[in-house]
Amino acid sequence: MPKPPLPDEVGALLARPNPSVITSLRPDGSPVSVATWYLWENGRVLVNMDDARTRVRYLREDPRTTITVLAEDDWYTHVSLQGRVVEWAADEGLVDIDRISRHYTGNPYPVRDRTRVSAWIEVDRWHGWGSAKASDNPDN
Repeated sequence: MPKPPLPDEVGALLARPNPSVITSLRPDGSPVSVATWYLWENGRVLVNMDDARTRVRYLREDPRTTITVLAEDDWYTHVSLQGRVVEWAADEGLVDIDRISRHYTGNPYPVRDRTRVSAWIEVDRWHGWGSAKASDNPDN
């Protein structure tokens, strides 16, 4: 699997508000996948979660994760990013979730009464398919 940096065309794909799924690991090692919104910024992935979600605890205990992004207009084209959460921050004032929500919907995030947390994922490896396939990787 290729390592960062990602090609510009893959970065352009990740910069769009595409559907995505993030995976965390339970304490017994079994994976849990859920749909999520994300932002691709400066070669890292920003995700934002309700602080009471179990996946926050899972990711704090084991920061390894994968996020798979599907091109909204062609799901055959997708990119899976393997990495780990390298930074956590309380989302004071819901600034991050509002940025992410505006990216996807054009509006601030509607739920204002829950504590949220932001997690930055650093990409260790990636795998692309369709138009995001790495041309120099025979295992892709």
